[in-house]
Amino acid sequence: QVQLVESGGGLVQAGGSLRLACAASGTAFSVHHMGWYRQPPRGQRELVATITRLESTTDYADSVRGRFTIFMVNANNTVYLEMNSLKPEDTDVYYCKVRALDLRTWTAAEYWGQGTQVTVSS
Repeated sequence: QVQLVESGGGLVQAGGSLRLACAASGTAFSVHHMGWYRQPPRGQRELVATITRLESTTDYADSVRGRFTIFMVNANNTVYLEMNSLKPEDTDVYYCKVRALDLRTWTAAEYWGQGTQVTVSS
């Protein structure tokens, strides 16, 4: 079992910056990739950015490319999302996700964080 703890959400003015963090913890697991998703109140969850642990390969939604940066500190299985030039349309609940391998059963699974609110005022 993997637990995710998110932090860093809040209220910011348009044009401002925020950094989200998500730490994965547990026993006997190996992270394959981690990512951030967001979901509006009456919409579907959508990908924001992902990063693989070994190659640090990243992927971004078109709407955030060039403004957001995802990076990971492998030593403590923590992924960060640096958000710059924030816009009101970036307002959402942001969720962290990890895909990890259970080293005892050799099965892979995905785990989600509890979500953190990001609000950008105009």
